[in-house]
Amino acid sequence: MKQTIEILKKRIDVAAKRTPADLVIKNGKIINVFTREILTDDIAIVDGFIAGIGDFEGNETIDASGKYIVPGFIDGHVHIESAMVTPSEFANVVLPHGVTTVIADPHEIANVSGVDGIEFMLKASEGIPLDVFLMLPSCVPATPFENAGATLEAEQLEPFYTHPRVIGLGEVMDFPSVFHNDEKMLKKLADASIQEKRIDGHAAGIDSNGINVYMAAGIRTDHECVTPEEALDRLRKGMYVMLREGSAAKDLIALLQAVNEQNARRCLFVTDDKHLDELINEGSIDYNVITAIKEGLDPLLAIQMATLNAAECFGLKTKGAVAPGYEADFLILNDLDTIDIEKVYKSGKLVAMNGEIVSHCESKVAPSPSIIDSVKINSVTSDHLQIKINDGSLANIIGIIPNKIVTKHLIENVDSKNGLFQCNLEKDHLKLAVVERHKKTGNVGLGIIKGLGIKNGAVASTVAHDSHNIVAAGTSDEDLMKAIHLTSEMKGGLVVVQNGEMIASLPLPISGLISDQPSSIVNKRISELNQALIKIGCSMEFNPFVTLSFLALPVIPELKLTDVGLFNVKTLRHIQIEA
Repeated sequence: MKQTIEILKKRIDVAAKRTPADLVIKNGKIINVFTREILTDDIAIVDGFIAGIGDFEGNETIDASGKYIVPGFIDGHVHIESAMVTPSEFANVVLPHGVTTVIADPHEIANVSGVDGIEFMLKASEGIPLDVFLMLPSCVPATPFENAGATLEAEQLEPFYTHPRVIGLGEVMDFPSVFHNDEKMLKKLADASIQEKRIDGHAAGIDSNGINVYMAAGIRTDHECVTPEEALDRLRKGMYVMLREGSAAKDLIALLQAVNEQNARRCLFVTDDKHLDELINEGSIDYNVITAIKEGLDPLLAIQMATLNAAECFGLKTKGAVAPGYEADFLILNDLDTIDIEKVYKSGKLVAMNGEIVSHCESKVAPSPSIIDSVKINSVTSDHLQIKINDGSLANIIGIIPNKIVTKHLIENVDSKNGLFQCNLEKDHLKLAVVERHKKTGNVGLGIIKGLGIKNGAVASTVAHDSHNIVAAGTSDEDLMKAIHLTSEMKGGLVVVQNGEMIASLPLPISGLISDQPSSIVNKRISELNQALIKIGCSMEFNPFVTLSFLALPVIPELKLTDVGLFNVKTLRHIQIEA
């Protein structure tokens, strides 16, 4: 709400008790995130803001006796596209879990659709009962080692800073460009600094001196820590550390070992990439808070991390607390230790109750034709999928680590016949392919993967961070080809194939990343995909599609696959499959 003299006057009159509040929440146990106390008082709300804490009267009153009042949760770093639904449908899912504000980075859709993708996410998140702030994608493409759908330079990004919900520059994952003073990267960093915007980091595998470089460049956050030691190093250098619990990267429990009374104010919670079914069934930031409490963190400290810390990290001066002058985004809990959410209020309005959205939010923005028509490939034949390797040779293999986005660089003997690689189900050696899908280059990168567990069939997806080419894995060339072509025919999506037949799919026509259907339908299709994954032999101890989506990301160690070929992240170069 734009501040005016009349709005201020009304708010002050309520605070001074000259005018009754619109709404008063009475007798609630308020979680004070400034002092980490529990105080029983009334909350006076007017025009979506809290005017006062104390003894108040209002036009409407709600008795919260015995309940806890907690600020709305803030997700400090999320890619809405990873939930595969539009921002309005995303709101319908996360609001019942107490998330009232998200800091979103649209670099997934930007890597496919460029400026059009960013504009779509801004328009599609306008006027919904979830505050969506955007960090502009800093690395489109993520690296020069692959082909993406767009290139965004500082000149394309700079005009977006005038938008009131654009608050910074998104995760800077191109460390070499920062380290070597690349002029294009420096321009992006300088523009954000001149505009007094935040800059997010992405310091996967970067050593202590690398953190010096990032801090010197004005980068102040990192969500890629995987060990307590990494977290402490970043905290000691002055960074905010984001404790991530997503679908592929589940780092929260390990990182909680680094959190203590002295450093917790520099820690916040994020989901980064989380699939729709897990958001619905498991939760969002509420899950992070619940897990932290179970692991022994003081509930008030965990709540502070999920609210005030995140708000302060991003300069959201009226969010993150139940206090006078703050927005009336809050939760009413039945129980503090289990974060049992009864009601969710956004700007003083009830938006969710007992795990259900009160008023369904519908998307009112139609994507442009360029966003819908984003999958362009040449025909893929069996010849494109042949991996040449000498009989009895050692091969460089991508080794999956369950529930991690990092991989192992394995070197193992593989089977071959007539100089061509053969899948071996006992060794779990499968074929992996990345097909360029933006410009019809005809590029097909090939590799060998271990740990996916498919016994008979193939999977393919146009969700393949960050360039989002088609990524596919399987036990036979026939099923691989079928899966690749099916994803193209449905203009993007996820598919499971067995014996040449599609047994489950999820169309994602918006940039090949997002469905145009309600979250309930998308969730049903995800359930069908999961059943199909079990049918083709996947163990399901981790999410195969989420894991698959990160196998093409050449900024996360150790070994990945791009449309150009097998890539060693440590040496930043493509390598041969034969070791």
